[in-house]
Amino acid sequence: MASPSSTKGTVPIPSIGPYNGKSVILLFLGVFIAFVALAIVANSVGGAAGPAYAVAIVVVGIIIFLALLAHTTYSIQPYETALVTVFGSYRGYLQSGFNMVTPVARVVRVDLRTQVLEVPRQEVITKDNSPTNVDAIIYIKVVDGMSAVFRVQDYHVATVALAQTTLRSVIGDMELDEILYNRERINTRLRDILDEATDKWGVRVEAVEIKEVDPVGPVKSAMEEQTAAERQRRAAVLRSDGEKRSAILVAEGQKRSRILQAEGLRQSKILEAEGARMATILEAQGEAQRLRILAMGASPLDAKALTVISLDTMSEMAQGQSTKILFPFEFTKLMEGAAEYLGVGRTVPERGLSSLDELEKKIGAMDDILGPIPKQSELTTEIQSIEEEIKAESAASEAVITGKRAPDPDDLGDEPAAKQAMVPPPPPPPKAAPPKKP
Repeated sequence: MASPSSTKGTVPIPSIGPYNGKSVILLFLGVFIAFVALAIVANSVGGAAGPAYAVAIVVVGIIIFLALLAHTTYSIQPYETALVTVFGSYRGYLQSGFNMVTPVARVVRVDLRTQVLEVPRQEVITKDNSPTNVDAIIYIKVVDGMSAVFRVQDYHVATVALAQTTLRSVIGDMELDEILYNRERINTRLRDILDEATDKWGVRVEAVEIKEVDPVGPVKSAMEEQTAAERQRRAAVLRSDGEKRSAILVAEGQKRSRILQAEGLRQSKILEAEGARMATILEAQGEAQRLRILAMGASPLDAKALTVISLDTMSEMAQGQSTKILFPFEFTKLMEGAAEYLGVGRTVPERGLSSLDELEKKIGAMDDILGPIPKQSELTTEIQSIEEEIKAESAASEAVITGKRAPDPDDLGDEPAAKQAMVPPPPPPPKAAPPKKP
């Protein structure tokens, strides 16, 4: 067992090796020889009582031998060391196993295992004047048995007392919040201070753990109120944040709803305008066809036929409920025409029928006046294109709802076939000026 180096202010301990028990064996051998000699002398000198004296001496010698054996033998465990002193003088240490020492020697056992010491609970005033009850646990280990025995009276009591004062000093330099949140730093600081102080005692402090930090009643109540207020503040913050997000989501939903409504209104107006445009075109084309048929049928009519038609029209007008009828021409001229038709007026000059070529020369070609008439297949194609456009608009609206942007057909390289099919018919050319009357 190595001896520690001498420290300033302490008495150096002499370096002595393991205790030698050979002298004890010689002592036992000498005692045995002495008793055997006494028994022989008593047997030879005592006469008839000699054997009895010899037996008594042998019994006494055995008792003394057993007593000396019990007082001089020691069994040292592997986790222990033992120091031997004789009349106040250090003689060495005993190794683990069976050992023998002189009867007058004093043997001190030292435990080399890690030992746990509990620092009693004590009230400490922190830096912010908060009374707090604190206790701790210390883990120590003896690394030098001679220093633990010869340099300190009781290293257990000394270590606990030093831990109490050090704990009070360290806690007193810190605020209560810092103590509660920095236990690891307090443990490390206490271990370093205690280990440095107990090094000269041959004791190593392996760890220090703060067991409990318990503020007194009023301080604990104030801490609970502070914690409750902090939780209420966090709850208020979370509640306001939730309301904020809810308002944002509601506004976003209203925004998207208005966008969809506007988009739907725009699409409906576009479709209505498209339908009205197609209806107007078809009505105009139908009216043009009707006029064409009338023109083709009225081309061979002469003044007599026109007079008859005019009289039929006047008859239909007279059947109405109106009391006043306005004619946009001179009524007498009409009557003169009717009289000539009846043969009571002037002779009506003969007028030949107009041919189709003459009519086209006067009013223009029929196809130029009426324009191209759409076929049934063209109308079907245009209706399909309108339906595809409605589907594309619906997909764009759904993309607005989900927050995604639908692909714009205008961004693509080639236009869709449906869009190409939606080509409105060319407008009809302006009507030719009516021919002058001959």
